[in-house]
Amino acid sequence: MFDFSIITTWFDGLLRNTLGLGDLASILIECVVVGLLILLSYAVFAIILIFMERKVCAYFQCRLGPMRVGPWGLLQVLADVLKMLIKEIFPVDKADKFLYTLAPFLVLIGSVGAYSFLPWNKGASILDFNVGIFLVTAVSSIGVLGIFMAGWSSNNKFGVVSAMRGAVQMISYEMSLGLCLITAVILTGTMQMSGIVESQADGWLIFKGHIPALIAFFVFLIAGNAEANRGPFDLAEAESELTAGYHTEYSGMGFGFFYLAEYLNLFIVAGLAATVFLGGWMPLHIGGWEGFNAIMDYIPGIVWFLGKTFMLIWVLLWIKWTYPRLRIDQILKLEWKYLMPLSLLNLVLMTIVVAFGLHF
Repeated sequence: MFDFSIITTWFDGLLRNTLGLGDLASILIECVVVGLLILLSYAVFAIILIFMERKVCAYFQCRLGPMRVGPWGLLQVLADVLKMLIKEIFPVDKADKFLYTLAPFLVLIGSVGAYSFLPWNKGASILDFNVGIFLVTAVSSIGVLGIFMAGWSSNNKFGVVSAMRGAVQMISYEMSLGLCLITAVILTGTMQMSGIVESQADGWLIFKGHIPALIAFFVFLIAGNAEANRGPFDLAEAESELTAGYHTEYSGMGFGFFYLAEYLNLFIVAGLAATVFLGGWMPLHIGGWEGFNAIMDYIPGIVWFLGKTFMLIWVLLWIKWTYPRLRIDQILKLEWKYLMPLSLLNLVLMTIVVAFGLHF
């Protein structure tokens, strides 16, 4: 399997040896290049996901979706982006100007930070700390502050109710998310993202960890869907009750940042699930099938990662456009009375499996 560290080592050697740049200049250029790649891929995936959801939604509702702008409607999202960029931004009376302006940036920073931890391929991990699982949960929590600040600072009663709903829901479901990730850490023995992927070289975690791994996987998908404020857990943006929710008073790119972060949070949840439970960029290997395994190794790791991620995204979209929106009391009851106790029990069960060597 191709190792992207070959490219990064070559680029570093080009800056230091060929161009004769010092350590500070080389590191600065490398950080700028990596930052541009993160932002570019972030925007591209947002466009893909918006178009994908519109088409999937249309399929479930027996219609065609966007068709007029470009062939098969492929340029519709770009037209929407252009409209958002040139749209007038209206001032909000009696709003807290500083917090109102800061909130969209906090939501975007939390989303981009969590996005940067995803390992795309062998040697292609942007942020790969030895406590990566801990950091990705900590960074992603910044978005909760942005959502609450947006609703409270906009001086809108719908925004305040939406912010309270969103904050309570996201903080609640972070408990189950964290417990599911800890369950995976116990089985793999590491918190480093690349280490978790490499520990699945002889089998994906959902196969190695028996029933506890399967339970953690399904609970992670449910809790991740709620954490991303996606249907049927989209109470913070219930348009029949709260107009647009916490971003009711936002227009232009202020609204655009919330829109971008929502779709990329969906990608992050699916990418984390694919990384931790489905082997990330590791190919599918079956014991004793050497020929099959050799063929699977020819498929690039980034193809495996994106394939698994988009498969999970499609499942989450399927859930959104199938089930009706839940009430806020039902959402909290699901977490505190069912998912969290189940996650705690599952954590104990995984500890027993690892302690007695019952896993593959």
